Amino acid sequence: MKTTTTSFYIRLAAVGMASAVATAGAAYGLARASEIITGTPESKIPLEETSIPRDGLPRGSYAPIVDKVSPAVVKIETTATVKNPGMQNFPGFDDPFWRQFFGDQAGRAFPAQPQTEVEHGLGSGVIVTRDGYILTNNHVVDGAKDVKVTLPDGRQFTAKVVGRDPKTDIAVVKIDAKDLPTIPMADSRNVEVGDVVLAVGNPFGVGETVTEGIVSAKNRGGMGIEHYENFIQTDAPINPGNSGGALVDIDGRLVGVNTAIMSRSGGSQGVGFAIPSDLARNVMDSLIQYGHVTRGYLGVAIQDVTPALAPQFNLKDNHGAIVGEVEPNGPADKAGIKDGDVIVKFNGDEITDSRQLQLDVAGVKPDSKVSVQILRNGDEKTLDITIKPQPGTDQVADNSQNSDDTGTLNGVAVADLNSQAREKFNIPDGVKGALITQVDPSSASAQAGLQAGEVIESINRHPVANADDAVQLTEHPKSKQTLVRVWANGGSQYLVVNEGDNVG
Repeated sequence: MKTTTTSFYIRLAAVGMASAVATAGAAYGLARASEIITGTPESKIPLEETSIPRDGLPRGSYAPIVDKVSPAVVKIETTATVKNPGMQNFPGFDDPFWRQFFGDQAGRAFPAQPQTEVEHGLGSGVIVTRDGYILTNNHVVDGAKDVKVTLPDGRQFTAKVVGRDPKTDIAVVKIDAKDLPTIPMADSRNVEVGDVVLAVGNPFGVGETVTEGIVSAKNRGGMGIEHYENFIQTDAPINPGNSGGALVDIDGRLVGVNTAIMSRSGGSQGVGFAIPSDLARNVMDSLIQYGHVTRGYLGVAIQDVTPALAPQFNLKDNHGAIVGEVEPNGPADKAGIKDGDVIVKFNGDEITDSRQLQLDVAGVKPDSKVSVQILRNGDEKTLDITIKPQPGTDQVADNSQNSDDTGTLNGVAVADLNSQAREKFNIPDGVKGALITQVDPSSASAQAGLQAGEVIESINRHPVANADDAVQLTEHPKSKQTLVRVWANGGSQYLVVNEGDNVG
C-alpha cells in the first residue's frame, strides 16, 4: 500500500520461511479445496462472554495476568523443503562467462539443475485445550514438513498440523500431551476501542516477550492481508515472530491472534492487527471436528454504496450493499434477488457495507434459511433465502500435512467446477470433473505436467464427477503410479504421475 510520500507495506509478523513457502500450497496430499467457514458446528471450546471491568483505574502491574497466560503461549519452529529452480530456468547463467566472476563457486551459486533446500521458520501459538490443540497462524505452518512446539517450561513436542485456512490465516496444530495450561477465550464482540491489551509471543526468536497497548480500532478490513478481514487493531508492539501469539485482555483471556503489522521499517510502529477470537474459534472448531472449513454462499457480486451511487438507487445514506450480479440458479437467484437490488438487512442485522455482508453470509451454516431485506427502486422487500455452501475456488484447508500420507497426487488441491471457474479458465459446459486449483511445484504431479486451471476427468480410468471423487480415488492406492486424464487447452490428454519422482 503506497502514499505519495513514502511506501508502507503489510508484513506478516513471522520470522523465517513465510514468503518462501507461500507458493508451496498443499504439498503433502491431494486436498479438496474447501472454503473456510464460519457456519461452524457446536463449539467444544469454552467461551467467557462477560466484559472486562472498565473503571478507568490504572494497574500498578500486569504481572498476575502475565503469570496466568504466559505458560500457554508456545514457540513454533518449522522446516520446509523448497525448490531452487536452478540455472536452466535462467537463460545465460550456465555460460562459462560467469566463472570469471564466480570461479568454481558459480556452479554452487547457480546450480544447473533444480535443487531442494530446507527453509526454517519461527512463530508463536496459543494452547487452547488441555489435551494439546494449539491455535496459530496459517503462514507460520504453511508448507511445513516438520513442526516443533516448545513450551515455556522447556518441554518440546513434534506437532501435527490438524488443519489450516489461508483465507483467515488460521491454523490448528496438535501435540500429544495432557493437562496443559490454556488461555480461556473471551467474546471478542465485547472488546471496545480503548481497552488495554497485552501481546504475548516470541518476537525475533529472543524468547517469550510481553508488550502492552490498547485496542486502537475494531472491524478493520480492506487491508489486503487476508480474504476475510475483521481485525482488531492495536498499538501493543508486534514484531516478526509474534505471528500466532496471543492478544489478551486484562483478565487474561484471549481476544485475538496476532497476525500482521503495518510498517515502513519491517518492525513494530504501533499499528498491529489480530484476528478476533470469535472468528478464530469458529475456524478452529471446524478444523478440529472436520479437518476443513466451509462457508455460507449467497451467489451475488456486491459493492459498497458510495455518495455518488446512493441517490441513483433512491438511498438516504451510504449504508447497504449493491448487488452488481446474480449467479444463475444460485441461492439469491432462486429467492428472487435481482441486479441493482440493495441489501440493507441480512438475517436481522443492518448492513453497513459489502464487507460486512460478506462476513455475515460466511457466518451462516449452509442449508440454513435467512431473511434478507432489500430495496428495489426505493421499495422495501423481504425475501427468504436458503444459504448454500460456497463452491471451492481456492485451496484453503489442508489437514494432510505432517501425516503419513499413503495417497497419490500429493501436492494437488481440487475444487468442484462452477460457472465462475468455467468462465475464468474457458472450460466448456460439457467438461465434467474436478478443477485443479493448486499444484505444489516440487511435487511429482507438477513434474508430470498437472497445472492449476486444468480439470481432472478420470483417475486410473475411473470417472471423476467432482472434487470428492478425486480425493477418494487417490486414497489407499495399489500403486504410486497414477493414470490421470485431464482437460486442458481445449482438449483431453492422459498423464502418468509417479510419486517416486517427487523431489519434495
